[in-house]
Amino acid sequence: MRERPISSVPKPALVLLALAFLAQLLWHFMQPTQIAKAENLMAPPSLASMRLASFGEPIALSKVAMLYVQAFDNQAGLHLSFQQLDYTQIEAWLDRSITLDPRSQYPLFAASQLYGEINNEAKQRRMLDFIYRQFLLDPNHRWKALAHAATLARHRLNDLALAQKYAQAIRLYATAPEVPSWAKQMEIFLLEDMNELERAKILLGGLLQSGQISDPHEFKFLEQRLAALETSLANKVKKP
Repeated sequence: MRERPISSVPKPALVLLALAFLAQLLWHFMQPTQIAKAENLMAPPSLASMRLASFGEPIALSKVAMLYVQAFDNQAGLHLSFQQLDYTQIEAWLDRSITLDPRSQYPLFAASQLYGEINNEAKQRRMLDFIYRQFLLDPNHRWKALAHAATLARHRLNDLALAQKYAQAIRLYATAPEVPSWAKQMEIFLLEDMNELERAKILLGGLLQSGQISDPHEFKFLEQRLAALETSLANKVKKP
């Protein structure tokens, strides 16, 4: 069929079409500006429900849960800061994710290096405590996250006692051969920072005598640290 020229359309119809178009434009510009609002992050479903919904693929569902949580701060028309997020629910989602996939390190990585890096002490401590509790469930696999938590406690919170608590837990519970010696030595250096020189000396001496240090250069370095500690303690005793 040939297209009819617009001149063949009755003028009243054209007028009505133009008025309808103008009315649509006017209605659009009269609408109030939509302001994006932060919605509360809902609590995760129960673990039983999530296992059922995974259809036998809990690892895949664990990854989906992490994607959901991390996408929550980017809602339509709104970018939320971590400060605005409900950390009670964040922790709950991280817990669900790592329970579904216990071998995954990612929920702990997110807790320490995403949600734990904000300038909010209460929320930081919540994430560090979460990491500590999860570490105790599988120390030989989760020691890296706790080592980072110890670093955050030392340098971001300036809480040497908390950092030493985490470092001590690594020394006591992360006993697998693949756990590197530097992780087990963190407590010694933190004790030095706390001026707990006698305790640092005892731990370092015990480490050298344990036979765990096989690298001769590392052994020599630690021997020098021990000698420096003994000198510091001797000078401390001499002071009036």
